[in-house]
Amino acid sequence: MPKYFLVIVSLLAVCAPVALAGVSVSTPANGVTVQGSVHYVASATTSCSKGVASMGIYTAPGKLAYVVNGAKLDTSLSLGPGTYNTVVQEWDHCGGASTTPIKVTVSTNTGVNVTSPANNAKVSSPVNFTATATTTCSQGVAAMGIYTAPYQLAYVVNGASMHHNLALSPGKYGAVVQEWDKCGGATSTPVTITVGGNAFTNLQKSGGWSQYGQGPPDFVDCSPSPCKGITFSMAQGVKSPSLSGAATQYNLGGTAVYSDGLWNNHLIGDLSSQGLPDTGHTLVPQYHNFTYDVYFYGSNLDLSQAVEFDVNQFFDGMGFIWGNECRIAGGHEWDIWDNLNAHWVPTGIPCNPSSNSWNHVTIQVQRTSDNQLLYQSITLNGVTSTLNQYYRPGAAPGWYGVTVNYQMDGDYKQHAYSVLLDQLTFSYQ
Repeated sequence: MPKYFLVIVSLLAVCAPVALAGVSVSTPANGVTVQGSVHYVASATTSCSKGVASMGIYTAPGKLAYVVNGAKLDTSLSLGPGTYNTVVQEWDHCGGASTTPIKVTVSTNTGVNVTSPANNAKVSSPVNFTATATTTCSQGVAAMGIYTAPYQLAYVVNGASMHHNLALSPGKYGAVVQEWDKCGGATSTPVTITVGGNAFTNLQKSGGWSQYGQGPPDFVDCSPSPCKGITFSMAQGVKSPSLSGAATQYNLGGTAVYSDGLWNNHLIGDLSSQGLPDTGHTLVPQYHNFTYDVYFYGSNLDLSQAVEFDVNQFFDGMGFIWGNECRIAGGHEWDIWDNLNAHWVPTGIPCNPSSNSWNHVTIQVQRTSDNQLLYQSITLNGVTSTLNQYYRPGAAPGWYGVTVNYQMDGDYKQHAYSVLLDQLTFSYQ
């Protein structure tokens, strides 16, 4: 054979395309340190004409932790703290195999994990904060808290978990969720949020509250106290017990049984306490969605026939009164108000607030586009009950505005009792 022919054959062999084979791991990077689960993403190629059969992950020699059919792999492995010389491997249909080693170090999974709200989220008030915490401290996590700004601790709870609705005014917040452990350590996770909509916060310490007594059979307002055998009063700026340092205590007593104390604040429209008189009558009809969010505390709530939280809207001769009554001595059930027929309607939803602790209630209601009252939901101490009940409005000629009420009902002996309100937030859109 001529020598030049051998040279040509050799060159052809060198220049012929070569089938690439192997495992490409895009994550994790080799030598990386992670917390918690380890996310693996990889793909494989082979010179086998039949292709890649499967891929897998070894976390130690002979220890196959995961396998999947095909030429792609995307999974997360939960590994305990330590250093792992993992191997990502492919097997082809021709009996061959190739690997890529990946060294990973899993550090102790400590810190604060915030599941709600999402970072950079746009939210409405109240804002739901849900988080858990872990620590290397052998004694565990002592408490968790929410900072809405540097040195502004808005909420704290004992233990390693948090589920809290925090009332915030519209604006952007660089919030921080922090845990403190029992060894003196602390870790935190920042969460940036933008709160939209409109809200009045800490209304319990606001001016503009009016107070009245009401008694059977007609329950017509009377004032000042005492009147018609009813005594009622309120005291703002209570520091303890308090969540904000400025709770308000409401008191009811007297001799007229089954009589009530009513406290009312005009927020928007006529007699506005918030600087929104709406003299042109353009604002009030725009609002459709309302949230009444408040904490209440009583040392002996069993003496209460009921406590009541109302949202009211009036315009064009129509009255929309979303009355929400927690019957305590009256039967431990939520009732809602039927405007047109002027009576309470049992919902079947239990209401069992605890004495000597703060109870958190969030009430969401809506005026529909065809001017019906929609009772959406009631949340008491983290348990949400959906209503979705519709009612027609009543008549309210000459009334105009948006107001809120708080009411306490007396029992069969008109036992005297007190309830404190704190962090009362009213949101409207």
